[in-house]
Amino acid sequence: MDRLQKVIAQAGIASRRKAEELILQKRVKVDGVVISELGYKPRKGAVIEVDGKKIQREDKVYYVMNKPKNTLCTSSDEFNRPTINDYIDVPQRIFSVGRLDFDTTGVLILTNDGDFANTIIHPRYHLKKVYEVTISGVLTTAQIKEMESGIKLEDGMTLPAKVWITNKKKNVCSFELTIYEGRNRQVKRMVEYFGYEVKKLNRKAIAFLQVNDLKPGEYRILKPFEVKQLTKLANEKGR
Repeated sequence: MDRLQKVIAQAGIASRRKAEELILQKRVKVDGVVISELGYKPRKGAVIEVDGKKIQREDKVYYVMNKPKNTLCTSSDEFNRPTINDYIDVPQRIFSVGRLDFDTTGVLILTNDGDFANTIIHPRYHLKKVYEVTISGVLTTAQIKEMESGIKLEDGMTLPAKVWITNKKKNVCSFELTIYEGRNRQVKRMVEYFGYEVKKLNRKAIAFLQVNDLKPGEYRILKPFEVKQLTKLANEKGR
């Protein structure tokens, strides 16, 4: 038998990590009884409810979107700002694998497979992510070397990165930044560490996955071999 948080994640309600939060917040019932233990294993055929709604198992689906600018990676917003759900129309209840900031564009994976999502975003799995960055300033050679070797942010040292300058002007420069982790606002915080501001940020790639053929807001189904390869790469990096 699977643990309750895995069952919830497999039903497409949320990632496994989010499912654990729901359990701890006492928002989950099994056969009418509130469950707050993360190790609980429901019996086969048990009625499981989240926030009073019975969950149903869904077919696992996987999509990649070219996230448009000024869009939230949530299903809804209290201020009626645009969300990714305004662009994608599928019957399953899907969520983004990790998040991009409101003003950040580019590669965004969406799924209802909590196990897959956890594999892709878990801190111990270091999938390559490539960002196109434009900042209000020009990185010096010393700053580039420091960024590549690792800088100390408030939540610890960053892993080694790669920087490739693509354009340089008097007070602005653009570069590609390759990182192998996915901390909250990591790219922006790395830039802010040197006193600069990010003017434009686009996630160009996650591993081999790009969205050059998709317009902002467009999405497509991930091919089975792409899902397998992403999972394989993540597991290899996690060893």
